[in-house]
Amino acid sequence: MSSRRWFITGGTPGNFGMAFAEAALQAGDVVTVTSRRPQELAGWADQYGDRVLVVPLELTDPTEVRAAVHAAEERFGGIDVLVNNAGRGWYGSIEAMDESSMRAMFELNFFAVLSVTRAVLPGMRARGDGWIVNVSSVAGLVSAPGFGYYSATKYAIEAVTDALRDEVAPQGISVLTVEPGAFRTNAYSGFAEEPVSERIPVYHDILEQVRATFVAMDGTQPGDPHRGARAVIEAMAQNPPPRRLVLGNSGYDAVVDAFGHTLADIRANETLSRSADFPT
Repeated sequence: MSSRRWFITGGTPGNFGMAFAEAALQAGDVVTVTSRRPQELAGWADQYGDRVLVVPLELTDPTEVRAAVHAAEERFGGIDVLVNNAGRGWYGSIEAMDESSMRAMFELNFFAVLSVTRAVLPGMRARGDGWIVNVSSVAGLVSAPGFGYYSATKYAIEAVTDALRDEVAPQGISVLTVEPGAFRTNAYSGFAEEPVSERIPVYHDILEQVRATFVAMDGTQPGDPHRGARAVIEAMAQNPPPRRLVLGNSGYDAVVDAFGHTLADIRANETLSRSADFPT
């Protein structure tokens, strides 16, 4: 493939965003990486010279988002591949999770993705070409106790991406949803320092189990972000490309198992489902 211009959100050392950036650079492409702490990427960016642009960005500020996209378009002449990678996980019960945390999670994991996507699309439509890769999660296909609101943000990404894919296909734009499972990134490294805050005691043990699971697997997750990024690039090269790509063995097995149970449950109630129409 010819050289492409990437725009990747959420670049911090040790995360999926940097794996995408390095895979793109190894393929001979140029990359814009956004970060809340751009100084952490200075040494990394220096080794690639003018092939990398690091842009400071608070993703929940739509004005900053538009400015960052404009900076990338000015520097490289356009954006061919958008990777909406930024996000973070929170845990808490559905009943008692702090309202401000719940809304902050949607602002970052969902609404910020929309802001970036809407800012990038005009340039792609004008050229009649482009790729949008939305990084969801296995949690966007399989929810779990204590992680419901995080899953809700990712389920929302799944729905929007499915609709977007069909809306922009006539304009020559391709869209892929990526669902990583447990990957060895720094995404949950802060959980060890975040004690469970739960005002309803009955949910406390569930959340402690969630926290303990992530703390225990930190640094030993089976997924390799660099292999994952390369798998995404391979999927983009397929003709036709997949609509979604689950990454990792455990994630793949969990999704297939969950979808199998969901389909079986729907089919078990087929008679009831079909009884809801007016008689013919």
